[in-house]
Amino acid sequence: MGQFKAWVVEKTETGQSLAFKDFDEADLMDGDVTVRVTHSTVNFKDGLAMTGRSPVVRRFPMIPGIDFSGVVERSDHPNYQPGDAVVLTGWGVGETHLGAYAQRARVKGDWLVPLPDGLTPAQAMAIGTAGYTAMLCLMALEHHGVTPAQGPALVTGASGGVGSVAVALLARAGWHVIASTGRESEADYLHGLGATEILDRAELGKPGKPLAKERWAAAIDAVGSTTLANVLAGTKADGAVAACGLAQGMDLPTSVAPFILRGVALLGINSVTTPYEKRREAWGRLARELDHDTLASMTQTVPLAEVDAVAEAILAGRVRGRTIVEVA
Repeated sequence: MGQFKAWVVEKTETGQSLAFKDFDEADLMDGDVTVRVTHSTVNFKDGLAMTGRSPVVRRFPMIPGIDFSGVVERSDHPNYQPGDAVVLTGWGVGETHLGAYAQRARVKGDWLVPLPDGLTPAQAMAIGTAGYTAMLCLMALEHHGVTPAQGPALVTGASGGVGSVAVALLARAGWHVIASTGRESEADYLHGLGATEILDRAELGKPGKPLAKERWAAAIDAVGSTTLANVLAGTKADGAVAACGLAQGMDLPTSVAPFILRGVALLGINSVTTPYEKRREAWGRLARELDHDTLASMTQTVPLAEVDAVAEAILAGRVRGRTIVEVA
C-alpha cells in the first residue's frame, strides 16, 4: 500500500471542488483486481464529472475517469493474473466507483476485458468509451439488417469522439458517410476519416417537421434532442438510427410519424453495462477493423496533470476526435 497521484472531486456547499493530489491506496474501494493504470482518455461524461456541469458524480470523494487501460498488480479473480494487460469502460467507474484519473484502480474483475490482440494500451484509450460506443452502434445497425445498398449513413457530432470513430468505421464498412458538424474547419479532417459529404449541424439543430425528405438509410446520433428528432424525420423507409448521446439534451421532441409511417427503427445504445461477450466482440472488432493510422490521425495525448483543461475544452466543443491521457 502507498500513495499515488489522482484527480479527486470533493463535495462543497456550492457544488464540488477538483484537485490533483496524493491519494492513499488504502482508501480505494472494494474490488478483486488492483490495476496499475497506464492510460485513460477524456469523454464528454468525464468533462461533466470534472466540472460539475451535470450531476454525473454520485459519490464523494470521487476519482473521475470512466475508462482506463493498465496492468494487473493483484488479483483474486480467476480470469486475471498479475501482469495481465486489461481495459475497462463503464460500470459506474468515475461516477459511483473510484475511477481512472489515478495511478491505481481497484475494481471488480467482471468489469474488465483483456487488452485485445493488436492494440496497445494507448490505442485502446484512443478508442475508449467513445470509440467502443461507435462500434456498438455499428453492430446494432448491422443486427437490424440495414446495409450500405439502402443509402447513405449519417453521423451527428461527427468531429467528436464517438462521431470520429463512427465515420471511420462506417466508411471502412462500405457506407457513403454524411458527417454532420458545426465546425466548417473540420471538413478536411472528416474527409480524411472517410466522410463523403459534410452537413452543417444547423440543418438538424432547429425544430423541424415530423417527416422530412428521405435522405439517409442509417444514422449514428451522439447529440439527442432536436437533432435526433430531425435525424429520424430524414431517415428512409425501413432505416434505422442508433442513438447513444445527449450533447444537445435528453429530450426527444418528435412524433410517432417516422416509426409508423416509414417503419424507422430507433436503436438505443447502452455502453455502460454491456454483457461481457458483447464487450469482447466489440473490442475484437475494433482491433481488427479500425485502421491504426486513421485512429492516430484523430488522437492527441496529454499527461494526467492536464486533464482538467481538456475537460473544459470538450464541453465547449473545442476537442477534435480522441484524447489519450498518459497516467504512468
